[in-house]
Amino acid sequence: MCLGIPGKVVWIDGQRAGVDFGDVVCEAGTHLVEELKIGDFVLVHSGYILEKMDLAEAEQTLALFKQLSESSGEQ
Repeated sequence: MCLGIPGKVVWIDGQRAGVDFGDVVCEAGTHLVEELKIGDFVLVHSGYILEKMDLAEAEQTLALFKQLSESSGEQ
């Protein structure tokens, strides 16, 4: 089982993109998705964008991560 983290694409340069995860922007490969554009929400695992997500799905997933973090005492 893998854990993909949702983030927002903030820049694209060839087959690399910057993905904003809230506190940090990381570089990820775009090899596995088509028609990626700035502002898209994506699911990232092991340095690669696995798929695009719609805004509602991304917000729901981020809210669940926040709840988990708060319930474990991490901030």
